[in-house]
Amino acid sequence: MIQNTLTELEARLRQAEAIKPETKAELLYLLGTLRAEVDDLAKTHSEHAESIAAFTTVSAHEAIRDQRNPHLVKLSLEGLAESVAGFEESHPKLVEAVNRICVTLSNLGI
Repeated sequence: MIQNTLTELEARLRQAEAIKPETKAELLYLLGTLRAEVDDLAKTHSEHAESIAAFTTVSAHEAIRDQRNPHLVKLSLEGLAESVAGFEESHPKLVEAVNRICVTLSNLGI
């Protein structure tokens, strides 16, 4: 399920025309990192891994919509950031990838 969610998100990002190519490339790279880290996390914390994948999908959806709602973008990014809380020591690459995704998605509207 997690991999399907991330695969669908990757396809949506590839098709998003409103994203600059360099930003799209960065997001796809980060998504690849996230995929590996979420796979690792799922071995011991499957529900957390599912939440991270779901919040990533919702955040990306809100950030790349044609008519963005800044409040929904903010809420979804806060949820995504919160979904990795507590994993700073055990999964630092996961937290770093999520934080970079949050920053990149929040900057799309600028």
